[in-house]
Amino acid sequence: GRELAMSDPDERALRILSDHSRALTFLIADGVVPSNEDRGYILRRIMRRAIQQGRRIGIAPGFLPTFVDVVIATMGEAYPELERERESIMLWARSEEEGFGRTLEQGTRLLDEVIARVGDSATIPAEDAFQLHDTFGFPVEVTTDIAAEHGLAVDTEGFDALMEGQRALARRGARADSGAGGLRARARELAMHAGSQTDFTGYETLEQHTTVGAVGDADGEGNLLVTLAESPFYATGGGQVADIGTVECEVGDCAARVVDVVRLGDDQALVVQATSGELQPGERVVARVDRAARTATQANHTATHLLHAALRERLGTHVRQAGSYVGPDKLRFDFAHGERISPEDLVWIEDRVNEWILRNDPMRPITTTLEEARGLGAMALFGEKYGDVVRMVQIGDGTYSRELCGGTHVRSTAEIGVFKLLSESSSAANVRRIEAITGPAAVATLRATDATARQAAALLKTGVERLPEAIGELRDRAKQAAKAAASGNGAAAGVDSDALAAGAIQIAGADVVAEIVSGAGGAKELMDVADRIKGRLGEESATVLGAAVDGRVHLVAAVTPALVARGVKAGAIVKAAATVAGGGGGGRDTMAQAGGRDAEKLPEAIAAARAAIEAALT
Repeated sequence: GRELAMSDPDERALRILSDHSRALTFLIADGVVPSNEDRGYILRRIMRRAIQQGRRIGIAPGFLPTFVDVVIATMGEAYPELERERESIMLWARSEEEGFGRTLEQGTRLLDEVIARVGDSATIPAEDAFQLHDTFGFPVEVTTDIAAEHGLAVDTEGFDALMEGQRALARRGARADSGAGGLRARARELAMHAGSQTDFTGYETLEQHTTVGAVGDADGEGNLLVTLAESPFYATGGGQVADIGTVECEVGDCAARVVDVVRLGDDQALVVQATSGELQPGERVVARVDRAARTATQANHTATHLLHAALRERLGTHVRQAGSYVGPDKLRFDFAHGERISPEDLVWIEDRVNEWILRNDPMRPITTTLEEARGLGAMALFGEKYGDVVRMVQIGDGTYSRELCGGTHVRSTAEIGVFKLLSESSSAANVRRIEAITGPAAVATLRATDATARQAAALLKTGVERLPEAIGELRDRAKQAAKAAASGNGAAAGVDSDALAAGAIQIAGADVVAEIVSGAGGAKELMDVADRIKGRLGEESATVLGAAVDGRVHLVAAVTPALVARGVKAGAIVKAAATVAGGGGGGRDTMAQAGGRDAEKLPEAIAAARAAIEAALT
C-alpha cells in the first residue's frame, strides 16, 4: 500500500525495510537469534528499526513476516538455506514484531505524557528520554522522531552522557579474565619453541608412549606447561572440558598429574603438577588419560547430540545450539528458543533420548569436506571457524543427528546407559538452558529420588504411589489453617491471592502478575499478598501489586531469583511505576516497595511496571 514516489520520508522508510528485511533473514538463517548481547543484539536492533519504520508509515502490524517471505521467494533459489530455515526465520520475525510492538505502544503512551508535561519548553529532558530507553526499551531514535512531529527537540547530549555513564559502570563491573589469557600466551610461546606440533591421538587410545617436547612455567605457583610429541589428552574445546590424567617417565623416575590441557588451534599444551622427579625435554614418557572421567565425559557429549536432535524434532528446526558444557559430572546445553518448555514436552524429550540410547545406534566419526558435510545436513555451530576438511559425527544412519564436532564420543548410544533431565531454565533472552546427567550419575540420582520419596511416604503414613495425593491433602489443610489464623488480622486476609495467581500472564516464558488490589490496607498487606502469590507461581515469576489508600499509592514488587538473573529487578520495577504515580521507592532485587501521591495514576503505574518487566525480558 506504499509507493516510493509518495514522499521522501516514506521512500526512506521503505528502503530501510527492504535492506533490513534482507539482513535479518540471512542472519537468522545463519543461526543468529535476537538477544541482548553480541551478534544477537545487532540482529535485534536491525529488526526493531524495521518494525519501527513500518509502524511509522502506517503499515498494519504483522508485516515483518511478509517482508521476510518476499526475501525468501526472491533469493531462495541462489541461497537454499533461506528456504531450509524458513520456519525458524518466520518464528523469530513474528515473535519480535509482536513483542516490540507492545513496547512501542506502551512507550508511545508514556512519551505522550512527557510531551504534555514539557509543553512549550521545546526540549524533552535527557532524563525522560533515557528512562524511556533504559527502563521501557523505547529507542531514543523513536523518541526523537515523535518529538520532532510535535515541534520538540530531545536533549541528545545529555542522553549520550547518561548512556556513557551507564557504560562506564558496566565496564567497572566487568572483570577481565587476564589469568587465562596469560596462561594461553605462555603456552603458545612454549609450543613455538617445542620444535614440532603435538599429534593428538586421543580418538584412538587413552595411553600413549611419547616424548616430551618442551617444559616451561605455567603460573609461577609450581604448575608446569608441557608439550608432547603425541598426546592422548583432549584439549578444552567445543564445550567439552579437557581430559585429566598422568604423565610418567618410562624409566619410572618422574611423574606428573595432568590438570588441564590448553588448546592452541591444532596444537596443545598440558598443565601439570609434578608429583615426583622432573620432566625434561626429550624424556620418554607414558601419557595416560583418566579412563573414568573420559568415559563419563564422552557419554555426556553424545547425549548432548541426542538432546539437540530431540529438541529440534519436538520444538522445531529453529532450535540451534547457543553454548554448551560437557564434563564428567553433567551436560549443559543452551539453545535458541523463545519460551519455557512445557512439562509434557520435557517428558517427551527425555523419553526420545532414552529411546535412541536403547536402540544402540553406532557412532560414526567421518572426515569429509565442509561442502559435503553441509550437503548432508550436518549441524554446525555458528561463529566456529571450519577448515575445508572437517570431522562430522553421525549417529546411526544420520537421519536424526549429524553434527560437525571435534569432541570425543561413545562407540554406540547404549554406552550412555540412561539419560536424566535435571532442569530447564532461561539462560538469556530467547535462549533456554537444559542440564542433564547420564550413566552412573543418573542412576545414583534416580536412586536418591526413590529414597526421598519412600521417606516422605513413611512420614505421611502412605504408599509412594499415593504421595502426590497425600501432599495435596496436607497442603489444603495448611491453607485452611492459614486462612483461619489470618481472618480478622488485617485487610489482606480478604484478598483472593489464588485468583490473582491464576490470572498471571506469560511474558517471554515468565509468569507475571501486575494488578491493582482492592481490600489491602497498605504496603505491609500488599507484601503479604505478593508473597502468597509468588508461592503459587513458577520459578521464573514477577508480582507487582498496587493499592490506593487515603489518596496515596502503595506499590510492591516481588521477583524470583531466576528472573532476577534474567535482568528483572524489583527495585527498578517499582521505581518505574512510582515515577508515573508521582513518587519513588526501591529495595532489593527480589523484593521492593514504593509510594506515590497521585492515586488516579495507579492504573498507569501498574501498566508501566508491566512494561518495565517486558522490556527487561525482551
